[in-house]
Amino acid sequence: WAAMVDYTEDQRIGKQMLATTTDSYRKLRNTLRYLLGGLAGFSEAERISHDQMPPLEKFILHRLWELDGAVRKAYENFRFAEVWRDVTWFCSQDLSAFYFDIRKDSLYCDSPDSEVRRAVRTVMDLVFERLTAWLSPLAPFTTDEAWSTRFPDGGFNALRVIPAIRAEWENTAELERWRAIRGLMEAVNGHLELMRTEKTIGSSLEAYVEFAVDSETLGAFEGVISQDVFRTSAAKLELDAAAKGIHSYKLIKSGIAEGHKCDRCWKVLTEVDPAEKLCGRCAKVVANWGTK
Repeated sequence: WAAMVDYTEDQRIGKQMLATTTDSYRKLRNTLRYLLGGLAGFSEAERISHDQMPPLEKFILHRLWELDGAVRKAYENFRFAEVWRDVTWFCSQDLSAFYFDIRKDSLYCDSPDSEVRRAVRTVMDLVFERLTAWLSPLAPFTTDEAWSTRFPDGGFNALRVIPAIRAEWENTAELERWRAIRGLMEAVNGHLELMRTEKTIGSSLEAYVEFAVDSETLGAFEGVISQDVFRTSAAKLELDAAAKGIHSYKLIKSGIAEGHKCDRCWKVLTEVDPAEKLCGRCAKVVANWGTK
């Protein structure tokens, strides 16, 4: 509770404030638990370099770079509440509601030697290192529990210093790219929720969506798989020549994705064999499972 209080002002307390505080702490703890689960068995041999990473991972590393500067400055000025606010916002909005939601398919279903999955786990490792150090003075028991669970012989988390940030992580181009993409994601999510309300789909993975967008938004998706970002089985974007300004979106078509549901990744794809009930990717992973 003390870590979340702005001690420069008089404080009030009540059931709603305590509930908000409890929810904030729960989100942090859940983020650490998710990282621990996703990083089980991670080794240095699996790590990949920054230049090998997909755009989404470079964006998360840029957010780490931004947040590291904010955290260090807040600590220097004894603004502990700002550290808690910024870090927990990053956990709930950038990680849980965005990054983890997009990448859970790769984390759970890709082959262990998949470059995307290796990038995801590399970034998760870097996030874990910094979260446990940033919040050590404010949530010492929780961060030490997380650190010692992953590294039983790693010493006390409270004795660690904040790991140095890497200059190569600063990437304003990726920041702007994902601002444009997240704008379209809000429009897609709104339409998917409408489809669920109308009982057209039960899950977003059952859906196909097609949007016409402005040239800047379309350019932002270069090197990014749109259906992965939208968490749909199929998606298509095309240029809206009549779009005026930026962040212009127009729904062209939506419905149930064509094909059959894969029993492993739950995507609806035309490549799924109705007999084996697996898509091509999952069939290869399952066939090679015993050799990895």
